[in-house]
Amino acid sequence: MTTLLGDGRRAKDPAPSMADVARHAGVSLGTVSNVLNSPAKVAPSTLTRVRASIDALGFVRNNLARSLAAGRADTLGFVIVDIGNSLFVDIARGAQEVSGEQGMKLLLANSDVDLAAQNSYLDLFDEARVGGVLLAPLDGPLDAAARVRSHGRPVVLVNAPDPQTDTCGVVVDEELGGYLATRHVLDSGRRRLAYTGGPLTLHAVAQRYAGARRAVEEAGAGATLELIETTKLTISEGLALGRSLAERDETHRPTAVISAADALASGCVQALIYAGIRVPDDIAIIGYDNNHFASDSVVPISTVGQPGHEMGRIATELLLEEIRSPGDHVHRTITLEPQLIARASTRSV
Repeated sequence: MTTLLGDGRRAKDPAPSMADVARHAGVSLGTVSNVLNSPAKVAPSTLTRVRASIDALGFVRNNLARSLAAGRADTLGFVIVDIGNSLFVDIARGAQEVSGEQGMKLLLANSDVDLAAQNSYLDLFDEARVGGVLLAPLDGPLDAAARVRSHGRPVVLVNAPDPQTDTCGVVVDEELGGYLATRHVLDSGRRRLAYTGGPLTLHAVAQRYAGARRAVEEAGAGATLELIETTKLTISEGLALGRSLAERDETHRPTAVISAADALASGCVQALIYAGIRVPDDIAIIGYDNNHFASDSVVPISTVGQPGHEMGRIATELLLEEIRSPGDHVHRTITLEPQLIARASTRSV
C-alpha cells in the first residue's frame, strides 16, 4: 500500500521482511530462514514456492542484521588511495581473491587522494560493522584508522608504514626500488642523472630518492644526481618537466631521469619527443609502479614493479588471522621486494 504524506508526496511501504515472505508463501519463518541459509534442508516444492514469494515481494536479506545476530561479519572493507593507479587495482584483486577463498565479501572504496573521503569511508565501514578493514592510505594522520581499531575492528595497512607499530601491514622496500632504478641507468652507461618526484614529504618519494643517492654514491667519481622536486606525481607534471629539460642546453641536461612514478615518466617522455629529443638516445627515462600504461607508451617505459597482487593477498591473510584468532595474533609488517622491468626507454648507449 502507498500512503500520502502531508505535503502530497507518496510514502512507499517498508521493505518486505522475512515474516512477509513466510505469510506470502504460507510457510513458517524457520522455513524461510532455511531457504536463505540451508536450502538443502528444504523440500524442492517448498523451496520453489518460497523463492517465488521472495521474487514477488522484492525481499532483500539484511546481511548486517544477520551478522550482528551471529556476532560476526562476513564482509571486509578496503579503502584505497587511488583507483586510477593500477598498482592499487592489482592489490584489490589479490585481496578479493583471498576474501573469496575464505568465504568473505570485499567492499571497495576509493578515497581518490582525499583525506576527508578516506576518513569518511573508514567511518562508514565501521558503522556497517564489517569484520575488518584494509587501508591503502594517503601520507597523513591515521586517526580515523585508530578510531576504527579502538572499536574492536582490525585494520591492516597496505603500501604504507605504520609509525605506531600497533597494527599489521604490507609494504615494499621503496629504498631498494630507487636503488634498482638508478643502478640500471648507471649500468647502461649514463652518468649525469636526475631524480624527479614529489613532494619529498611523501614517504615513498623520499625513500626512492634515498635509494637513488645510494646507487650514485656507490658509482663513485663521474656520476652525479640532480634532484628535481615536483608538486605531484602526474602526467601533467611530467609534461612540464619534459618541457623544462628540453629548454636546457644539451651539456646541462641529464642523460637519464629516474622518476618516482610512471605517470610522471610518461609525461616527460611525451614532452621530450615532441621537442625533438630522443628517448633513450639523448635521455633515458625510468618510472616506478609498473602501471599498465607504461608498456603502451610511445616509447615503452622501463619501471620498477611492485608485487601488488601478492600485497593484497598477504594483507588480507593478516587481517583474517587477526579477526579469527585475536588472542594469538602478533602484529607485524611484511616487507616485499620490488622488481626492475627494463624496456626501450633505457636502452644502453
